[in-house]
Amino acid sequence: MGTTPSILSLRLLVQAVEQGSVSQAARAVGLTQQAASARLAALERELGVPLLVRSTHGARPTEAGALVAEWAAEVLDAADRFDASVLALRASSQDSLRIAASMTIAENLAPRWLTAMHAESPDLRIELTAANSETVSAAVRGGAAAIGFIETPEPPADLAHAAIGSDELVVVVGRGHPWARRARGVSIEELAGTPVVSRESGSGTRLAYERAVSAAGHPPVRPALELSSTSAIRATAAAGDHPAVLSILAVREQLAAETLVKVPVRQLRIIRPLTAVWRRSTVELPDAVRQLLEVVGAAS
Repeated sequence: MGTTPSILSLRLLVQAVEQGSVSQAARAVGLTQQAASARLAALERELGVPLLVRSTHGARPTEAGALVAEWAAEVLDAADRFDASVLALRASSQDSLRIAASMTIAENLAPRWLTAMHAESPDLRIELTAANSETVSAAVRGGAAAIGFIETPEPPADLAHAAIGSDELVVVVGRGHPWARRARGVSIEELAGTPVVSRESGSGTRLAYERAVSAAGHPPVRPALELSSTSAIRATAAAGDHPAVLSILAVREQLAAETLVKVPVRQLRIIRPLTAVWRRSTVELPDAVRQLLEVVGAAS
């Protein structure tokens, strides 16, 4: 019996065929290009046929790839209808709300929102899952969360979305780091050439940083360390030899206490959007989701 391809792999193939680009398809489904290429290669191995022809001009489907993409589109439509129905069933009682949020948002913004929600609807049971932006988007696609909050430079094309604010990324170091004594800060080139303490692949913070310095003509070197929590990155930067790039929201207390020092980066300011996402197939947002969006809007 053959292996059944995952919904995410099929969605990635359909996006690659429609957009003619693996990198654009990766952005559409919330994956890195490396992860997307690995998934497509695995899909070709599973099916036993080549699906895409890649070139410097992008990607085009093989004859088999075009057929598989057409069949996959039908499967995805059915899966979206199923997930939307299940999500509506879960939300029909209006006694619970499942939320997924990126680490920065979950740790620094969501507590105020949830406090306000509880004050307005004390009987509403709220479940908040904190993860990186890629995982949040996947949770929303799969119906595990009714709404998600992410911090990637561009929202996934297959999800409905609304901007809820913006955020700035800053470079921070411990007090003993040589950069802490540089009044003029560092250049983009020096920053990009220095290994930083970073979140894992799939993090909105990491993606926003890497895109910003790459757009300035200086692709960053590999991180010195990859850590899965903001608190671990803060502590490592404060105690170690490596800088970190984090949301200003996540380091305000440490900057005030002077356990971390903000390092200016000449001719670079990284501003990224904060975005709410939900399934496009959701016919009508549940009352609890609409209420949460109103609370978020009032707090912005």
